[in-house]
Amino acid sequence: MTAWTSEEQSLFSKTYSLVLTAGDTDGPGVEIGMVVVDGELYVRAYRGVRSRWYRAAREHGHGRIQVGDVRRDVVLTTGDLEPPAGLEAAFRGKYGAVADALVASAQARAATIRIDPVPGDPSGPAAPRIMGV
Repeated sequence: MTAWTSEEQSLFSKTYSLVLTAGDTDGPGVEIGMVVVDGELYVRAYRGVRSRWYRAAREHGHGRIQVGDVRRDVVLTTGDLEPPAGLEAAFRGKYGAVADALVASAQARAATIRIDPVPGDPSGPAAPRIMGV
C-alpha cells in the first residue's frame, strides 16, 4: 500500500475535517473528522455500520477525499480492520470531549475506516496541486 507523505500527514493533523466521497461519483461527499495514527489516516462513522456513507465505503472500497485544496483518490478499508492502539486517544486529542460522543461508542468503533492513497495516483505527492501550490 502507498503511504501518505509527511506533508500530507501534517495537513491531515492540522485540518479539522475532510470530505469523503465513496465510489466513482462526483456527487457531494460527507464531511468528517479524521486522525493520523502511525502514519495511517482513519475516520469513523458515529452512526455506525448502518451509516449511508459507511455502507457506500464498504461496498465500493475506493473513493476520493478532499482536504482544503488537496484531492486524492483513495482506497477505503473496512470490515476486518483492526484499529491501531491509540486511535481513540488520537480522536480525543484532536477533538476533545466531542470525540467521546461521536467516535468512541461501540457502533462508531465498528465503523472504522482506514484511508490509503491509491498507488500510482497521478494526483499524488508529485502533483503540485496536492502540495497546495
